[in-house]
Amino acid sequence: MLRVRCLRGGSRGAEAAHYIGSRVGAAALGAGWVQRTFQSTQAATASQNTCAADDKATSPVPKDCLVCSYNEWDPLEEVIVGRAENACVPPFSVEVKANTYEKYWGFYQKYGGQSFPKDHLKKAMAEIEEMCNILKGEGVIVKRPDPIDWSVKYKTPDFESTGMYAAMPRDILLVVGNEIIEAPMAWRARFFEYRAYRRLIKDYFNSGAKWTTAPKPTMADELYDQNYPIHSVEDRHKLAAQGKFVTTEFEPCFDAADFIRAGRDIFVQRSQVTNYMGIEWMRRHLAPDYRVHIISFKDPNPMHIDATFNIIGPGLVLSNPDRPCHQIELFKKAGWTVIQPPVPLIPDDHPLWMSSKWLSMNVLMLDEKRVMVDANETSIQKMFEKLGIATIKVNIRHANSLGGGFHCWTCDIRRRGTLQSYFD
Repeated sequence: MLRVRCLRGGSRGAEAAHYIGSRVGAAALGAGWVQRTFQSTQAATASQNTCAADDKATSPVPKDCLVCSYNEWDPLEEVIVGRAENACVPPFSVEVKANTYEKYWGFYQKYGGQSFPKDHLKKAMAEIEEMCNILKGEGVIVKRPDPIDWSVKYKTPDFESTGMYAAMPRDILLVVGNEIIEAPMAWRARFFEYRAYRRLIKDYFNSGAKWTTAPKPTMADELYDQNYPIHSVEDRHKLAAQGKFVTTEFEPCFDAADFIRAGRDIFVQRSQVTNYMGIEWMRRHLAPDYRVHIISFKDPNPMHIDATFNIIGPGLVLSNPDRPCHQIELFKKAGWTVIQPPVPLIPDDHPLWMSSKWLSMNVLMLDEKRVMVDANETSIQKMFEKLGIATIKVNIRHANSLGGGFHCWTCDIRRRGTLQSYFD
């Protein structure tokens, strides 16, 4: 069975601290710095355990909290589905350039700060409305974020930008147990994206959920390698192989979509939008109940894990054959079944401004035996059927263009299940 290591004390904590420090580099996140902060965190935790809770400070958490989800496959009962309304093309800043394909750079340079093509958005909105109707028909409660005018320009002491959208709740929200964690995000165009979800999160908080917002980065110039040397796909391959990304270790940053849950074990990748400081913040925040593990892939442009490595059941994972996982033997030795999904069928001329064709594997599990999948992707439908999983077919081809499949367009709020360990 797989034995995991995390910052929980003793030699395992020291090994994890050394590993993260060596990966980031002494200048940015040296092993000594990690070890010292780990030790101080451990001491702080010990002191907190001696303090009595102030009964007057908070009200008891209701027994039937609306928020509860531990993995990606337990029976889905409530979900947030994103909105394409008012979606705007992000300005062509250095972090956007590093995350998009060069054939679309002209599109960003021309339309940055303006609406995505209106006709395309209209079709995407219709697809997502139909998706919501189908989810409701399957017995799932559907909630939506608030519509916002994302074209409004904003300015902080460190930068100015316009917004983007509230299409992908998976990118910004991560539910772990009864806690909703707001990711800090890494794109300047997404700095205020949390505003679209605040009404919903306050409602969940008032019903008993925990609500955590990760430290908001300043997004100053120092967070990005302003001279990130990408000119072609080949450049991306070389830089990714060297562990070089557009985000630095200036301050913590992460997108929730770089994390994927399997009970007590949560897996994450270092990517263009998630740095080691962000991962370390999550590791400490979730310890000791959850174990956060870094995994990596042969991926020229890592950003969000769902179309690369998608856990779809207890002991069952979809692994992108074009982006093999360097740690896949850990899963195999633990008895997991690794499935390579078929090549996507989406045509070359369909616009994918913010993602790859592998959104075909970006599916949403309604439970272990039901999956929501693209109606056009007949090959992966057959794959699921051979696995004994019924497919719920929905067309979201135009919604795909905005950068996400079913998993990205949703954030599961409640799944009927309990916290378990699948790696002990």
